[in-house]
Amino acid sequence: MALDPESQRLLDLAAAANRPAWNKLSPQAAREQYLSLRPPAQGPRPAGVTVIDRTIPGPGGAIPIRLYRPAAAAADATLPALLFAHGGGWVFGNLESHDVLCAQLAIDAGIAVCAVDYRLAPEARFPGAFDDVVTGLQWVAANAASIGIDATRLAVGGDSAGGNLAASVAIWARDNGGPRLRLQILAYPVTDAVARTESYRRFYDGFGLNAETMEWFFDHYTPDKASRGDWRVSPLRAASLAGLPPALVITAGYDPLRDEGRAYAWRLQQEGTLADLVEFGGMLHGFLSAPMLLHGARRGAAICAAALREALVLRAQ
Repeated sequence: MALDPESQRLLDLAAAANRPAWNKLSPQAAREQYLSLRPPAQGPRPAGVTVIDRTIPGPGGAIPIRLYRPAAAAADATLPALLFAHGGGWVFGNLESHDVLCAQLAIDAGIAVCAVDYRLAPEARFPGAFDDVVTGLQWVAANAASIGIDATRLAVGGDSAGGNLAASVAIWARDNGGPRLRLQILAYPVTDAVARTESYRRFYDGFGLNAETMEWFFDHYTPDKASRGDWRVSPLRAASLAGLPPALVITAGYDPLRDEGRAYAWRLQQEGTLADLVEFGGMLHGFLSAPMLLHGARRGAAICAAALREALVLRAQ
């Protein structure tokens, strides 16, 4: 398996910049550094989408959300929707960090996207982020008519920590009477906060996200190690993965989280939940949100959009 030349260039540029590792910074400094790197990686928001920012009531106060609609859709059209949770190790990321990806998915899939700016750790530890994303899903379902969304055609998705939240919220929806979900998009998700797989050892350091930073994330989000086996943190450890919505699981070949993403897709299939696993062998963790730097990001977003369109638009006709 060869590292993609564009991924290698990113690693070379990062080494030359000699920025401090996330786990050597305070959470606030890490957030600032992360957000400073987002504009050149994701580029400008694509044309062809309308965006509305608002807040909804949440368990810890108001939750900012961002609603995306394809500009080509009629203003009174009722669209299927994706609820999206951003990555960032539960410590950083916001509505801006994944703005381009959300906009592109809305345009290419022909759907609405609702991005949830959940509370971050360590200020809000587990289950703060989980509770906020559940609240976002409940709000979209309850208020669908007023925001031009079809509550019978919903999906959840996210990348990294956001993939973790999407997977666990899909389990929650199954066990709590819905809303019924038609698809879950899980990009290089965290699925097991307890065990450390072979890919953790193989890509311990030198490939972007490293194992020590993952431990730093876990320590901020779940400092109580006993809580890490909870299915809301480790969906791979849920008692059952049967009866869940179909899944598209995307993994990166050079990623400490690669093997647990594979394991989640495999267990979904074993328990009767349809799951497609697409691995970008030469990519690094987080590649989907860097379309200005990686062809793989653009291919990956196109695959996600095609899956959303198939599940929410074409199969619903």
